[in-house]
Amino acid sequence: MSYEDGEQLLHLVIGGELKDLDRPEFADLAHVDFVGAYPSYRAAYDAWKGAAQRTVDNARMRYFIIHAHRLLDPKDGQA
Repeated sequence: MSYEDGEQLLHLVIGGELKDLDRPEFADLAHVDFVGAYPSYRAAYDAWKGAAQRTVDNARMRYFIIHAHRLLDPKDGQA
């Protein structure tokens, strides 16, 4: 079954203040913002965009979409 056939996907949206804008390393892991977990890229993208827009005044604040289904897919040898 392919992802297009309706297989469940898992996308995580997280963000936080970065130490350095050239690297995705958070300044303080205790303050990472977990926006949510989403079953589709579209839903995750909408959440990511909303979170990013709320923090537009903080130049060091960044949000990311993590394709967790790729990390957990046993077909890819990941567990």
